[in-house]
Amino acid sequence: MKQSSGTSHQVSLEEAMSIAILFQKNGQLNEAEEVYRRLRDVLPDHPEVLHYSGVLAQQQGRGAQAVELIERSLALEPDQADCYSNLGIIFKAQGKLEKAVGVYQRAIEISPEHVNAHCNLGVILKTQGKLDEAEAAYRTAIRLNPEHIESYHNLGVLLVARNRTREAVTCFCKVTTLSPKHPEARRLLALAHCALGEVDKAVEIFEGWLAEEPDNPVARHMLAACSREDVPARASDAYVEKIFDDFASSFDTKLAKLSYRAPSLVEAVLADAGAEAAKRLAVLDAGCGTGLCGPLIAPYARHMVGIDLSAQMLARAKERDVYDELVKGELTAYLRDATEAFDLIVSADTLVYFGALEEVLAAAAGALRAGGLLIFTLEEDAEDADAAESSAAIGYTIETHGRYAHTGAYVERSLRNAGLELMMVRAELRMESGSPVLGLVVRATKPAGVSHG
Repeated sequence: MKQSSGTSHQVSLEEAMSIAILFQKNGQLNEAEEVYRRLRDVLPDHPEVLHYSGVLAQQQGRGAQAVELIERSLALEPDQADCYSNLGIIFKAQGKLEKAVGVYQRAIEISPEHVNAHCNLGVILKTQGKLDEAEAAYRTAIRLNPEHIESYHNLGVLLVARNRTREAVTCFCKVTTLSPKHPEARRLLALAHCALGEVDKAVEIFEGWLAEEPDNPVARHMLAACSREDVPARASDAYVEKIFDDFASSFDTKLAKLSYRAPSLVEAVLADAGAEAAKRLAVLDAGCGTGLCGPLIAPYARHMVGIDLSAQMLARAKERDVYDELVKGELTAYLRDATEAFDLIVSADTLVYFGALEEVLAAAAGALRAGGLLIFTLEEDAEDADAAESSAAIGYTIETHGRYAHTGAYVERSLRNAGLELMMVRAELRMESGSPVLGLVVRATKPAGVSHG
């Protein structure tokens, strides 16, 4: 392979590979692809070239080609633990969990001290619900490398799910010791302290984080959630965008494990309202996320729009191929500009990021046509659910996890002020830390003959 810099000179395989890998690390994937392509032209059966070409193909979203290239590499040189480990990453992304387990186990057979293979195997086993085996895999990775940040982080998350929060604190503390600015570990450590009733420690973590990064939306929002001071009327756009961009790749899997019911509850309420699955309605999926509501609502929709703040969530929603239009934007502003545009607005687990509901519900009422339906879910403020709420009470609270919970009386008042007629039921939205999360499933109707000009 030749490279020109005034005068031509030969570039060794090692140099070319180093250049390509550097391109990959810097996110210059097209440049890396060109180097690997030229290397494959010269060395079509070189195992390392094929392996790294496969890794790049996965980075570029070409999963099938990635598998083909890495399997060709393994056919030429079977005992490559790194190849099997990277193949496991691809199979996981494709949802082929049993295949992922198999190749991780093969990597470990070849190289019993392959830390990443043990850690990644733990991720798959946890996804499969094999929690004892997952914990063992993480602990093996930690034994092999006592400074393996990802294994401590993953073990901490697993221990929280198993209600072993005190042990999880130890794991998250280790992560923050090894990587003091690790954002997810800091957040999870603070939440674990909250769960243990150690709110002062959680506040201290978020205050320290904000001192380092005064504009960090996650630290600012979570400090308000833990301290209950300077609580915003709704989560900031920056907070929501950051949280869900980071969450997008694992969103569906994690919610499935929590017995997440909000989309199916929304669809059930729609059916109970007498709507026909006849593809006649103009529909807005408000806060569509990865599109979990989309396939359930599509049979009712003549035209369906999804809106979300997270570009990564919208990319996942697009893969479902059920939306006619996907919009990146803030919900209230979008609704205000969509006067009488929709027959149906659905919103599953979106308004939990709003404390004050008056503005967004008024905007939704304006975006509905006469006779239109608004269906949404909220988490219920259980402490006040059965109490007589005075008109002066605020009607919502922020929880330590950063979402808002609302009283039924406040929701009813806000909807009536928006000119909507409502029906509300209580339901379990999902499981969290082994306990059901109680919620409100609300159906509101815009009366016939009412318009918003």
